[in-house]
Amino acid sequence: MIAVPEVRLDSITSIGPEHRGRVVVAGSHGGRYCGYLAARAGVLGVILNDAAVGRDRAGLGSLALLAPLGIPAATVAHDSARIGDAADMSARGRISHCNEPARLLGCEPGQTCAEAARRMAGRPVPDVSPEPPAGEEARFVLRAAGGDGRATVIGCDSASLVQPEDVHHVVVTGSHCGVLPGRPGYGLGVRARGAVFNDAGGGAGIRRLPVLDAQGIPGAAVAAASARIGDAPSTWETGVVSVVNDLAAERGVRAGMSVPAFADRMG
Repeated sequence: MIAVPEVRLDSITSIGPEHRGRVVVAGSHGGRYCGYLAARAGVLGVILNDAAVGRDRAGLGSLALLAPLGIPAATVAHDSARIGDAADMSARGRISHCNEPARLLGCEPGQTCAEAARRMAGRPVPDVSPEPPAGEEARFVLRAAGGDGRATVIGCDSASLVQPEDVHHVVVTGSHCGVLPGRPGYGLGVRARGAVFNDAGGGAGIRRLPVLDAQGIPGAAVAAASARIGDAPSTWETGVVSVVNDLAAERGVRAGMSVPAFADRMG
């Protein structure tokens, strides 16, 4: 059996020091913070999902962050493989964008993900991993509870930042709305009053919505072109709802609404 040259992670948040010197294919979006995690782990190269590129090209932020560090990085087209599914990306993904270190290794748009990973794996492992610029995801209070009974709205750049007390709140995330194969029943860490994600271009990028229904959470996704993926304040300020689950529809949420309007419907 021929060993595959890359490590496959459905979420880049699973990366650790054991992945130093390896090429990582991760199902996460290609935003800046995902690149930061890859650099901090000392990867040899990384391939992410472009999440439809989206507003301000946020789905490609990792490529620009990693280029000056000399780390090859690329994204697969969101419509070539399922976001959140590294095995599918490796099997079917087609490269959509590369940074300069990746291009110098022969990576290019249209190439298979597997071929790009092989080219990245051919470079020597650096003796010292470059230090990435500081980068952290964060939680925010986007709107405090009002005397009119409106819920507090919590912003989480990543759904991984949700906390137990958020069961009382509306949660607005910067995460994609896809499903991880290893956690098919996972919608959100708590049964919040409502939840908003990024549609990452639709398709596999919205498969979490029925899972949220099963969890009892009204949910919606905003169009990738309307808000920066990985950025909860952007989702709140400029996000436009593109699709909703059944529970949200029962509350009167419709495509085209703003995220504050979604929150209003949650009480």
